[in-house]
Amino acid sequence: MTTVLAVALGATAEARDPAQDERDLLKVEAALCRAFETGDADTLRKSLDKHFTLTDSKGTVTNLDQNLAEVVKRDPVYEVFKNHHQKVRLYGDAAVVTGITTLKGRSGKTQFEGDFQFTDTWVHREGQWKLAASHVTRLSKPAAP
Repeated sequence: MTTVLAVALGATAEARDPAQDERDLLKVEAALCRAFETGDADTLRKSLDKHFTLTDSKGTVTNLDQNLAEVVKRDPVYEVFKNHHQKVRLYGDAAVVTGITTLKGRSGKTQFEGDFQFTDTWVHREGQWKLAASHVTRLSKPAAP
């Protein structure tokens, strides 16, 4: 029985088109960027896994509810939240996307901007990609275009 279950689960992952998975992941990554820019908590709620964690550039780990609360509160406010230089690696029902996020905005009265290297870990659940974890590190120099 275990072998049958393993084969069935493996077949599910293989049935998807890797090129389509890559396009879908990049599309949802872009949608998440727009959601942070516009304060769209609904899009985040749909695209982040219920166990989502973010490790920020200071090493602070936050969960889904904490991230949604920031977006609803609109602090920070992002003028720019854009990913670039992205690479996608697929592992069946999981994927890792790396790249650079360029941010510009304000938190309270403090302005900020910078480039951040990110690693996003995705899982394919219920027919869609869900962001399970993200880790960011501030780059000391701006990323090359």
